[in-house]
Amino acid sequence: MSNSSNPDILYTIVDEAPELASASLLPIVQSFAASAGINVGSKDISLAGRIKATFGKYLKDEQEQNDGLKELGEIVQSPKANVIKLPNISASVPQLVSAIKELQSQGFAVPDYPYEPSTEHEISVRKLYDTIKGSAVNPVLREGNSDRRAAKAVKKYAMANPHFMGKWRSSSATHVSSMDGNDFFDNEKSATIKESQAGFARIEFTDLEGNIKDLKTDIKLESGTVVDATFMSVADLRAFLLHEIKDAKKQDVLFSVHLKATMMKVSDPIIFGHVVSVFFKDVFKRHRKVLDELGVSPNSGLGEILERVSHDSKITQDFNAIIEKEADLYMVDSERGITNLHVPSDVIIDASMPALIRAGGIAWGPDGSTKDTKCVIPDNSYAPVYEETIKFFKEKGALEPSTSGTVANVGLMAQKAQEYGSHPTTFEIPRDGTVRYILENGTILHEHEVKSGDIWRSCSVNKAPIMDWINLAIERQVATDAQAIFWLDQNRAHDAQLIPIVEQVLNRKGIRDRFLIMSPRKATRVTLETITKGEDSIAVTGNVLRDYLTDLFPILELGTSAKMLSIVKLMNGGGLFETGAGGSAPKHVQQLQEENHLRWDSLGEFCALGESFNFLAANSENKKAATLGSAIETATQGILDNNKSPGRKLGETDNRHSHFFFALYWAKALAEQKEDYDLAIRFTSVYNMLKDNTTKILNELDSTQGLEVDLGGYYHPDKEKVAKIMRPSPTMNSIIDDMLPNIKFH
Repeated sequence: MSNSSNPDILYTIVDEAPELASASLLPIVQSFAASAGINVGSKDISLAGRIKATFGKYLKDEQEQNDGLKELGEIVQSPKANVIKLPNISASVPQLVSAIKELQSQGFAVPDYPYEPSTEHEISVRKLYDTIKGSAVNPVLREGNSDRRAAKAVKKYAMANPHFMGKWRSSSATHVSSMDGNDFFDNEKSATIKESQAGFARIEFTDLEGNIKDLKTDIKLESGTVVDATFMSVADLRAFLLHEIKDAKKQDVLFSVHLKATMMKVSDPIIFGHVVSVFFKDVFKRHRKVLDELGVSPNSGLGEILERVSHDSKITQDFNAIIEKEADLYMVDSERGITNLHVPSDVIIDASMPALIRAGGIAWGPDGSTKDTKCVIPDNSYAPVYEETIKFFKEKGALEPSTSGTVANVGLMAQKAQEYGSHPTTFEIPRDGTVRYILENGTILHEHEVKSGDIWRSCSVNKAPIMDWINLAIERQVATDAQAIFWLDQNRAHDAQLIPIVEQVLNRKGIRDRFLIMSPRKATRVTLETITKGEDSIAVTGNVLRDYLTDLFPILELGTSAKMLSIVKLMNGGGLFETGAGGSAPKHVQQLQEENHLRWDSLGEFCALGESFNFLAANSENKKAATLGSAIETATQGILDNNKSPGRKLGETDNRHSHFFFALYWAKALAEQKEDYDLAIRFTSVYNMLKDNTTKILNELDSTQGLEVDLGGYYHPDKEKVAKIMRPSPTMNSIIDDMLPNIKFH
């Protein structure tokens, strides 16, 4: 067996549903892997774990925790890196504050989150917490570009067992609304750094009185880096929102806003706050003084506002009066009165828009019934994708999952490419003035005249990831011979920099005719036409579109994005295997707590595991890893063929049942394979033990269901309690923990 201090495979400890599932699945994986001399270790990148690691000096010695994210960030630079990455929380401020309060209640003396830091200490604490917010994990780990697609077994199953699709009406009033100018798309400027311009750059703000402030310094730029800068006019944003709220009322459709206040951790919470303050503008105007005294921030959402003013019946009534008076709000939870405006992280565009489209353009309103919806997506950078999708289905009717083709994605994301909003280069402008992006040689690369409150942001993409992305796209197209489209818009400043680079590479290789280059709107139409005919397409996109499309198309094709196979070929040679999209499923946790049924589907983990073992076999002398990987593929097919994936309701198969059957089918495949005699002998015994005890194990798994369970915490659950809940079968535990490692080779 490999040295336990240097694991062959690293599994991430994350949050919510996938972390609960890991408590059941990971012991199985570790025991099976140990039989082949493979050590599977773990690193904690959970929200609570990152808080503890960041504020270790506040904790007792026994409470301190290593910085798993920092350690993994170093590991992914190695050619031997082999990491299985599960979905983690990309924390909004309300989530971060909730996690802090929970840790404090458990005796961890981490500091409060300073909403409005004033002292040097508070400013320092806030800066540290800001490093944890939003998409803090992915930019560190994704040192390669993305190859995300549906595994063949998953696609085959989805076609044979099509999920429910809502009916689209040509008369549907559902539509997308976006600003008609002065947004991020309209104001974007972009340039490619020449060799003479390489070096360090800075971003500075000059107000109308000539006062200069550095917003960001020491930005290292290499030759060939594409650098963007843009801003959104808040005055135009608020005028747009006011019009759309009135229009929703006039059209009698639900009002909804679709942002990503997690990944875009600076810009989108601010935009969300403007939606809240415009919708309730009369209340904010009437009670401004009291709301300011209470520290109310619309960026945190209506839920926190109502909690802060709960002692004041007049203000509470005024908020409720607006809800009654204005357009009906899209509801997150109609029964509990949770609106689209309650929490910024409750409605994440890449999940909310595909779900609404899959449902036929309808969403839940405050009265518990469904209704057509106005989908407000202020910025035009990617809104046309959803707008065109809705138009297509109004014309053609809903997608037919049983006959549709599939859309794979090759995404540009290595070395923090296009991390809009996650970079520390997004700013809310304090006063009227000018923002300049200035190179080390004194050249003003970009310049914008801005107003107080405007949202200015910048990002960059290095040359090496761009070239790697193009070559990965070529590799996938050659392997599949599928339609391949670079989703690039010549009318967008950033894309106009990338298109010549793409064309140069394709022309040099003599394969320009194998690829299309289209704006996102046109590419959406062509791709939908392609998969409607049962043919496949490869979407070659930037980072944000990668995020959006790898939810949109899988949710339409498969019913979920959690089952996607996601391979990140790290640029230094290692492998990062992500367990599909789908977030961390907080509603799944709520159901587990209430009735001990976990509907999280680990199919994405199974797919990632198989690829991880295959990668290990190809990059080490341990060929048993390939046998394990091949057997995982067989086991995954068994889960699908025998309908052993978790169901939504209590009494159906749940996550733990699914893991038992995965272990059973994995052991059976290993017992029956002919490549490795020792593994076949070992797992014949394991398979027989699992098979002979199937009824007993299933009864033990069933025995605790239907009851409330206590995890000991939400963001920082008690490990012993979770293990007891997620591994309730003593018989199965005995086989996995005790018998398997002790079975000797023959």
